[in-house]
Amino acid sequence: MTDRPAQILAVSGVLKPSPAGGRTLQLIEYAASLAGRSGRTRLCFVPTGEGDNPLALEWFGAAVGNDPAIEPSVLTLFTKPNVADVRAHLLAQDVLWIGGGSVVNLMAVWRAHGLPEILRECWQGGVVMAGQSAGSLCWHIGGPTDSFGDDLAPYANGLGWLPHSNGVHDDLDDQPRRTVYRRLIAEGALPEGYATEDGVGLHYVDGAFHEAVSVIPGKRAWFVSRDAGGYHEEEIVPRLI
Repeated sequence: MTDRPAQILAVSGVLKPSPAGGRTLQLIEYAASLAGRSGRTRLCFVPTGEGDNPLALEWFGAAVGNDPAIEPSVLTLFTKPNVADVRAHLLAQDVLWIGGGSVVNLMAVWRAHGLPEILRECWQGGVVMAGQSAGSLCWHIGGPTDSFGDDLAPYANGLGWLPHSNGVHDDLDDQPRRTVYRRLIAEGALPEGYATEDGVGLHYVDGAFHEAVSVIPGKRAWFVSRDAGGYHEEEIVPRLI
């Protein structure tokens, strides 16, 4: 056991950088800071949701490769794990950053490799769990996903460590995620939960919502619940980091 809290940083990532700034790297660096290490922070990138796409690995290397505060590594599972002992490697990290992509495929591959049990051990041992998009949905019960096809559909078979649903990319004009997330909650297809706009992250401590943070001014998080009229939403103003 450890005296470090069990932390999760669940973010939408920055898909459309604004003129005011904001980069996914800033959110990765914030996740690294949550580990509270005095030396280099050991941070492992897990791109399962993108099928361990080489372009995702290149992106990660370019993003953190020159950061003197981070000691980076990668866990790939296709076609087999790239490390001899997955459990030992993950437990040795300070932060795990889970990439985006298909949350459905991510969860299926993780379960085939016994990752949920290992990841829970890491989380309870004080390793910061973090990630973007699918890497945000996975810690929750679930949320809207296009993993099944072009249309958004409810997915409710996530890890469920956080007893809420999650809506990501909640403000993008080219995706109806905001409307669909609220409709699914109103219909009871998803439980109440938290949604994040571009550049916003949800910080949970010991399984409870702690605060929202953002790397883009003016962005918001939302708590969405079901009510007699369909749904009710509460605005959460993030702390700018």
